[in-house]
Amino acid sequence: MTSENLDNLVRIGQLKAEPSADNEVAGLIQSGLTRLKDSQNMELGYESRFDLAYNAAHALSLAALRLAGYRSETRYHVFLCTKHTIDLENERWRVLENSHNKRNLAEYEGSHDVDEQTVEALIRVAIIVAERVQELVK
Repeated sequence: MTSENLDNLVRIGQLKAEPSADNEVAGLIQSGLTRLKDSQNMELGYESRFDLAYNAAHALSLAALRLAGYRSETRYHVFLCTKHTIDLENERWRVLENSHNKRNLAEYEGSHDVDEQTVEALIRVAIIVAERVQELVK
């Protein structure tokens, strides 16, 4: 994976170049894996499982970005960069984008439009993100 696209985002002020810190990356991965596991608890409601899976995907995506030597102040850009940090395919990235939009509607407008299909799709993508991030640290 090339960092040319990420460097372009630095040039336009959407990312910051910053060396990664092992303890930060390890903490993000641990947090992501814990939330991902909890998101699969079928006793929880869809909204709770969605929140856990979304935050797992974000923590793991941020870990990948930090491993690449970059930082973002926006969640959207963290997800956008998965195309370049872990080579996430467009159809999987779209699940993250859709989830980000649903999360924003819930957080800022009180709209909770989450169903089983949405939660399961997000969990599937978060698992793939987790696997790819763990490959990066091996």
